[in-house]
Amino acid sequence: MTILLYDLVGRDTTRPFSPHCWKVAMALAHKGLDISTVPTRFLDVPAVEGGVSKTVPVIRDGETVVGDSFAIALYLDEAYPDRPTLFGGEGGKAMARFIERWSQLTIHPYVTTAAIIDLHTMQDEENAAYFRRSREQRFGKTLEDVVTARDAGLATFRAALEPLRSMLGYQPFIGGASPLFGDYIVFGALQWARIASPYQLLDDGDVVAQWFARCLDLHGGLGRKVAAAA
Repeated sequence: MTILLYDLVGRDTTRPFSPHCWKVAMALAHKGLDISTVPTRFLDVPAVEGGVSKTVPVIRDGETVVGDSFAIALYLDEAYPDRPTLFGGEGGKAMARFIERWSQLTIHPYVTTAAIIDLHTMQDEENAAYFRRSREQRFGKTLEDVVTARDAGLATFRAALEPLRSMLGYQPFIGGASPLFGDYIVFGALQWARIASPYQLLDDGDVVAQWFARCLDLHGGLGRKVAAAA
């Protein structure tokens, strides 16, 4: 049975950009499951599956509806144990929780700073107005003021990736010899930036950039099917 994935998009429905939706897209591909995506804009989210979640991703697998990217990954491993594991056991689930918090507290804030104007530009008129209003309320400043901090923060952001950079000296993926959901968590954050903005977060020679390129090539080059922002 085909799994439905409600996937966040802007004006262009062929350019899904949410880091959390990308985690799930990669997890579904990892499991080798057939999916059909439902392009979903910000203002469409409250109507998804009767309002089951305030955010996407949401999946429908037959009669089962699941929201939240981590909960979806847990569901997929439980529902499809005969397919490649996303966690490699209970310890892997616990470690993935740490990776998720690290990514959302270390990578996400800077990507938001760097790409916020580009993300606004990606939306249609109605969703752009929502995006501006909600984000300016959250930050207490204009989007234009938020993005002014990106150049000054770039070196600090790159330095904050040193734990990942150092670990990749031992193994090709966060999951070890092959990727696990922890890889897709961090990949999703960097894919969000890649699709939304041409601003260069990483030097091409950085081992983190090389790991990201390996992730883009996974599952038949799934990540490359959406071109980088020009």
